[in-house]
Amino acid sequence: MTSPKQSPELTPTVEELEAQERRLVLRQFTHDDAWALGSLLVDLARERQAPVAIDIHRAGQQLFHAALPGSTPDNDAWIARKRRVVERYGSASYLVGARFRAKGTTFEESSRLDPDMYAAHGGSFPITVEGVGVVGAVTVSGLPQLQDHRLVVEALELFLSRG
Repeated sequence: MTSPKQSPELTPTVEELEAQERRLVLRQFTHDDAWALGSLLVDLARERQAPVAIDIHRAGQQLFHAALPGSTPDNDAWIARKRRVVERYGSASYLVGARFRAKGTTFEESSRLDPDMYAAHGGSFPITVEGVGVVGAVTVSGLPQLQDHRLVVEALELFLSRG
């Protein structure tokens, strides 16, 4: 357990984030899988009383959405902006932002994309199917960006472990 005066969270490296993406690959991703993954995220968020919205898209179709107590319409706007980054770059929104920071710049300064449409902030992760590639995104918004990212990664790890 950490003390009440928590130390700052360690920021994952680009290499650690890329390793997460290589590890979190699914054999398939059906409508039922979206429901199961989304429900798992809802359960994790409720346990923590996290004021988040959760979204799962595949091939341009929203397959799952939930807004938990404390979330706001702004969370849905953030979801859309983060999801567009995953769809454009094929990588987690947090990783895309980290890659720009590693080059000594920011996504906002250097991507040449409209910041009202795209946000390279943590919380959206690609849904990658083995032998197919990125087919969608699972996104959380409502916590600080690293916590949003970690919640999605934790849910994908649990989802994969349940096979």
